[in-house]
Amino acid sequence: MAVNRVPVLKRCRSLGLEPAYLGYDKKSNRTNARAGKKVSEYGLQLREKQKAKFIYGVLEKPFRNYYEKADRMKGMTGENLMVMLESRLDSVVFRMGFARTRREARQIVDHKHVLVNGKQVNIPSYLVKAGDVIEIREKSKSLQRYKDILEVTAGRLIPEWMDVDQEAFKGTVKNLPTREMIDVPVDEMLIVELYSK
Repeated sequence: MAVNRVPVLKRCRSLGLEPAYLGYDKKSNRTNARAGKKVSEYGLQLREKQKAKFIYGVLEKPFRNYYEKADRMKGMTGENLMVMLESRLDSVVFRMGFARTRREARQIVDHKHVLVNGKQVNIPSYLVKAGDVIEIREKSKSLQRYKDILEVTAGRLIPEWMDVDQEAFKGTVKNLPTREMIDVPVDEMLIVELYSK
């Protein structure tokens, strides 16, 4: 399995991204050396695609597959793409506050700690549907790791498209999010332009 091992703050700096979107509290004090340079139209499109891939932890091939699937769906391709990325299981676990960072959410899913509708799912890219119940399995709830996670994520805002009981580590996806509900700083129209060339 391919893994992105780029230091998070370094990558955030090069993409002009706040580390908070990935769940990190740290700030980088350095500035990007290329900050003032003019970027071509292609460069802007590429940066938006890299931002989306980095935030959701998706590599090129699966990202391209998401785009093609979004293109075949009804409605706006860019919006469909963002909704699909946001409804990945690892992203939902992160949004529900069961993980401090997106990478940790992916690991929690990978290590078989998550149940979807009572069944164990260990595929981070699993797409949840409206009405799905996501919870941390009984055996894992008592682990110290989850007590630590709750302390960190207790004040985090939970999106309106999900219902979460953080104490019980259980949440329901009320409905799939619309683009307005996704607070990720990505201009998906540029990604569509890049892929439709």
